[in-house]
Amino acid sequence: MKEFMCKDFVLENETASILYHKYAEPQPIIDYHNHLPPEDIANDRVYKTITEVALSGDHYKWRAMRINGIQEKYITGDATDKEKWDAWAATMPKTLRNPLFHWQHLELQRYFGIKEILSPKTADEIYEKCNAMLAQSGFSARGLLRAQNVEVVCTTDDPIDSLEHHISVKEEGIALKMLPTFRPDKALALDNPTQWNEYIDKLADAAKMNIENYSDFKAAVKDRHDFFHEVGCRLSDHGLPEPYGADFSETEIVQAFEKIRAGKEILESEKLKMRTAFMVYFGQLNAAKDWTMQLHMGPIRNNSTRMFNQLGPDAGFDSIGDRPIAEALSRFLNKLDITAELPRTILYNIKPSDNETLATMCGNFSDGSIAGKIQFGSGWWFLDQKDGMKKQMEALSQLGLISRFVGMLTDSRSFLSFPRHEYFRRILCNLFGQDIENGEIPYDLEMVGAIIEDICYNNAKEFFGFYK
Repeated sequence: MKEFMCKDFVLENETASILYHKYAEPQPIIDYHNHLPPEDIANDRVYKTITEVALSGDHYKWRAMRINGIQEKYITGDATDKEKWDAWAATMPKTLRNPLFHWQHLELQRYFGIKEILSPKTADEIYEKCNAMLAQSGFSARGLLRAQNVEVVCTTDDPIDSLEHHISVKEEGIALKMLPTFRPDKALALDNPTQWNEYIDKLADAAKMNIENYSDFKAAVKDRHDFFHEVGCRLSDHGLPEPYGADFSETEIVQAFEKIRAGKEILESEKLKMRTAFMVYFGQLNAAKDWTMQLHMGPIRNNSTRMFNQLGPDAGFDSIGDRPIAEALSRFLNKLDITAELPRTILYNIKPSDNETLATMCGNFSDGSIAGKIQFGSGWWFLDQKDGMKKQMEALSQLGLISRFVGMLTDSRSFLSFPRHEYFRRILCNLFGQDIENGEIPYDLEMVGAIIEDICYNNAKEFFGFYK
């Protein structure tokens, strides 16, 4: 029986251990998609308590606490940081077999050297030790990133954002690259004309131009896209309940745009056509600048109206949707591909039964121009766990080329989330190690080790163009 989370945690044989420790573990981290607050990196925030850095904004942990019967006061409410930490410590033993149990103890081990199991018995000691260490130099926001050998972080940013924090970090000339990601989701939020027009007004202000029609809208979006590129952005990101692949004409979009810009409700068919047209335009802009387009597809967000009204979005009340994605996604990608304007693209699913769909979809639009041009993204959100990662990598291996995979990302709001890259790397090395020991892959550690290094670091470094 192995010790809990020992040196060879998740690694089931000697070959897997060699692959991880020799080839995967030393690689720097390129975290090309996360939700870290840029101001915290720019200001090199110092955290007063472990609660601030480990629990604040982490809706994965909030969700588990609610399921465990913890009152909202001790999650996002006005309880003290110590009370919130105690509530989380009381939840921790109940998370066995949930990835949170591994993630939390990786955080304690890798950042604070704490190997004790978090529970009500150890909560006070761990709280005091972590807080004392957070007061030391090296435990600020940037220090936590350095501790995990993080080389690049790509935050998630609205086109109207000033990017002032990215600019200040860039001007400092520090080794860490903090780059923005262009996320224009609010432009697709057509269900409420009043709120949509308020957003379009803000977009007009950011671009310093009037937006009266569809042509103006495209000009404003391009202005912001150009600005993001100047600051170092090389990716867009799109959170979609489903892909949009409707047929449309320019005249239809012009008319629908004028209608909703005037504050009028538009038909569901008009919304679908507008969303498709907008997404095609975003893709065209990305292709022109050689950006990568990320499509995160399938969640049902903000299921609890009561809690949404109380806490707002991204608070832990989302789930896996079951809308079909294959045909609309194919039509959307084809609309860009047919004019040779399909950019590098990463496809993420939240429904596990879509794994093979996306793994095969990637091959439809690979044209030999770029290795791995259309990527099947790593296990996302509810699939960002041991079983989800394995299934994603199995589908990619069998239906595509895992050797061209750009690897892991945190998709997180927490500065303590970067050991998730280690978790991914261990799972990856165990898959290859098992195949080698089963005689399914040659025992050529130099060849396999190079593929491991590529998936963990080199592929992302070459694919995204952050270093050009």
